[in-house]
Amino acid sequence: MRAIEIEGGTGPAKALRLIERPDLAAGPGQVRIAVRAAGVNRPDLLQRQGLYPPPPGASDVLGLEVAGEVDQVGVDVAEWSVGDPVCALLGGGGYADQAVVDARHCLPVPKGLDLLQAAALPETVCTVFANVFEAGQLQTGETLLVHGATSGIGVAAIQMARATGARVIATSRTAAKAEAARGLGADVSLVSSDEGLEAAIRDEGGVDVVLDMVGRPFAALHQAVLKPHGRWVVIATQGGALAEVDLMRLMLKRIVLTGSTLRSRSADEKARLIARVRDRVWPWIEAGRVRPHVDAAYPLGDAHAAHSRLESGLHVGKIVLTV
Repeated sequence: MRAIEIEGGTGPAKALRLIERPDLAAGPGQVRIAVRAAGVNRPDLLQRQGLYPPPPGASDVLGLEVAGEVDQVGVDVAEWSVGDPVCALLGGGGYADQAVVDARHCLPVPKGLDLLQAAALPETVCTVFANVFEAGQLQTGETLLVHGATSGIGVAAIQMARATGARVIATSRTAAKAEAARGLGADVSLVSSDEGLEAAIRDEGGVDVVLDMVGRPFAALHQAVLKPHGRWVVIATQGGALAEVDLMRLMLKRIVLTGSTLRSRSADEKARLIARVRDRVWPWIEAGRVRPHVDAAYPLGDAHAAHSRLESGLHVGKIVLTV
């Protein structure tokens, strides 16, 4: 099979190389997927840079989500058959012709979507659901604040929050991106560098849940705009991991500060999450209330160009590799 290997260096043009490896085989409880498309995510960039090694037992090949057809079924697998179109959450190995995955981590391709669109779903939707709806406990009528609104995570968070009946305040780095976020469903869309950002959020009544992908630069803002009993959920620290937190303010407001990663969770925990996403989110997707927004697609051999596009920050939605 063909796969993308990290050869050395950190820049995408030098670090990513298309190579051939032996075909994979599905073990007990696993399926092998003939990959047709693979999502590109920020953790892939970090792994390429040597900052986010795969967990024990995971493939060293990049790629956390794929879509394709099941072409081999291991023993003890009852739900899937050869030929089934699926998308899947991986611990690694998506940038390749084949991927082997725990059968419980597969999802059916939603009705109305093609494989390219389906490849943009598993990692992104599971991340948003685990953090906004489970850790953040977002409810109908509440308000979500999400930064990086035109990222793959941001686009999914906007749509999923709206699908559950919540309001969304989104921030983006430029006016053009703020306008794009508004078009994607954000109730209020602001430019994150504006001096009046805190006042603008306060004028909207504050927020109940923050999905934080930035970290340090917005820590003070979150403590100021969260309502009593607010939930501050950290999933990335692109602006820095060390932040000042006023513990007295958290106590007085009864704010819950939490965070998580997805990739390092156990196979059983991922299976539980996949089942909940299938029950809760897949109906939204099939009803057209949540749709993957694919910014660009690149052939597998051009993975370096896909990484460059993601690093540029110019994208709106997901970047996908075609296999």
